[in-house]
Amino acid sequence: MSLQYQIIPVTSYEQNCSIVWCDETMKGVVIDPGGDVHLLKQAIEALNVEVVNLVLTHGHLDHVGGTEELAAITNAPIVGPHKEDEFWLQSLPNQSQRFGFPHTDAFEPSKWLNEGDVIEFGNQVLHTIHTPGHTPGHVVLFNQDAKMAFVGDVLFKGAIGRSDFPRGDYDTLISSIKTKLWPLGNEMKFVPGHGPESTFGYERRTNPFVADEVPLW
Repeated sequence: MSLQYQIIPVTSYEQNCSIVWCDETMKGVVIDPGGDVHLLKQAIEALNVEVVNLVLTHGHLDHVGGTEELAAITNAPIVGPHKEDEFWLQSLPNQSQRFGFPHTDAFEPSKWLNEGDVIEFGNQVLHTIHTPGHTPGHVVLFNQDAKMAFVGDVLFKGAIGRSDFPRGDYDTLISSIKTKLWPLGNEMKFVPGHGPESTFGYERRTNPFVADEVPLW
């Protein structure tokens, strides 16, 4: 058995929505359904995945804009992010107006995620880490056996997330990466919220913001 995933870039922001599933049971989750729900529906049907949860890493519109529409199609509960991002989800109507996206109603998930929470689908699991800095309620999801992490907008190949949004903080973001992600191991591959995949080891060697020779503070 193994964990499988497929990335579907959505919205004009090319946000990496991930369909993640257990290849034994075909039960799965969708991480950050930001929009273009017709594309996500087509992919889910083509893969023949039974979606049991919609999982949000944080409350920014390009990551959550299609959540309620996809929830209505799949009947899957919405979980995450951490409750500290509630104000972002409540501001979705303003976010959609500000960024020129279709109107998106505010909503609340069925469950907020906390550090250590486990999301199960079939015989696979994703573990939750609370990683503030880009937003205060950002979470990262990982599977140690598969050496896979889904990191939202915390870390990118060669870059890090912005920290200039309300309640973002640069030092907190750097700390989240170095003290919470790096201990998962250099072999850990990750899907960022935007752009190409990478590994923690590669970023520790080359990323100008968080490479090992860059001091924590």
